[in-house]
Amino acid sequence: MEIKIIEEEKNKMVFELDGEEHTFCNVLKNELWNDSHVKVATYKIDHPLVGKPVMILETDGADLRKTLISAAKRLQKEVANFKDLAKKNVK
Repeated sequence: MEIKIIEEEKNKMVFELDGEEHTFCNVLKNELWNDSHVKVATYKIDHPLVGKPVMILETDGADLRKTLISAAKRLQKEVANFKDLAKKNVK
């Protein structure tokens, strides 16, 4: 995955997630909404076959990059927990 920042203002960032599709974008969007500082977290894909996801993130003034990194770290922890559960319960 490659992140390309298209637009960045004080409270808003628009970025492209090259190499990703709806699955990851939905998970990231939902995790961003768990942050009380997030005012907008959404994405669009212009064309289902060749379009790249473009995410829009807006906060109430909280640092945009820290908010995004924080959400990614929470997702990483959740995936690790799921992996551990799967190892214990799937034989």
